[in-house]
Amino acid sequence: MQQMDFGHIDGLVILDGEPVFDPMPRIVRDIKLGGEDGLRPKSNHADFLLKSQVIELFDHLTAIRTGKIESIEVKHGLPFRLVVEQQPTSNGCRRG
Repeated sequence: MQQMDFGHIDGLVILDGEPVFDPMPRIVRDIKLGGEDGLRPKSNHADFLLKSQVIELFDHLTAIRTGKIESIEVKHGLPFRLVVEQQPTSNGCRRG
């Protein structure tokens, strides 16, 4: 996500709360024309603190447990929005 800076990751499979990279998800990078579009410099630090957005992403992966994330929107090298397909539950449906 840091290398992408802006874009989205589509079709990420989750198994036991962990991302699976076989098959590889589709990675789409947004490139801004006429503006600043520099890639983020790679960090040479072996140890660093995770941003709250990354921790929240991992929390969602754990909660999903097994499934597929349709899309992870990335802004400024951080996860910004998740699109997750969810099955309806019988107690969540109203008849009317």
